[in-house]
Amino acid sequence: MANEITVPLLPCRSIDEIVEFYTMLGFTRTYYQVRPNPYVSLKRQDLQLDFFGMPDFNPEDSYGTCLVIVPDTGELFEAFAAGMREAHGKLLVSGIPRMTRPRKRKNAENHSGFTVIDPGGNWIRIMAAKPAPEEKEAASGKLTTTLHTAVVMGDSHGKHLRAAQILDAALERDKDTATAAEHLQALAYRAELALRADDPAAAGDALARARALTLSEAERDRLAETLAALDDMEAILRPAQRP
Repeated sequence: MANEITVPLLPCRSIDEIVEFYTMLGFTRTYYQVRPNPYVSLKRQDLQLDFFGMPDFNPEDSYGTCLVIVPDTGELFEAFAAGMREAHGKLLVSGIPRMTRPRKRKNAENHSGFTVIDPGGNWIRIMAAKPAPEEKEAASGKLTTTLHTAVVMGDSHGKHLRAAQILDAALERDKDTATAAEHLQALAYRAELALRADDPAAAGDALARARALTLSEAERDRLAETLAALDDMEAILRPAQRP
């Protein structure tokens, strides 16, 4: 048999909270039921997610997850990010809900992936259908190898504190040998991990160190997405830094 369709059914505390969040990401509500049991279905093009409500459900205790395979993680991430910026004036990178950035996952054959953690605490893991074309990485030393390990720990397993410890040790170990490009990528991820841990001081320090790096024009072009991430995180920090 062919042309099967699989639709994940995920738990949440409030279907109305779920509708508001996914509408922000460009989904449309296609079914809504309050009685006898809360239930909602949402769709964005060919991507469909269904949710059932549990009033006493705690999102922090959720084990709900699903894998979504897409042709281009970058395109979908930017669409979701635009919705978040329009609704909140910033990306949601900490707490529940939040979203990670697309990064290569060494535990997924270097396919690019990012994750949306929705108000129900469900992890919607979005992965590229194919690995990115092989190209010489702008940063390829020991620090980058450790960064890939930290990404698995922080983005795949959700252990952002452990990921930060791994990255801090590598940043100190390789401070005199890693390239500026390596440092930029590692410090950008370190700042994101700090925001997830509600540590604006550590985030600000990592961002300041990243901004102090000297990059060539070619490096700035190659690392445009990472530099854009710095802009996003600085926008998040500005309200917290007001007296």
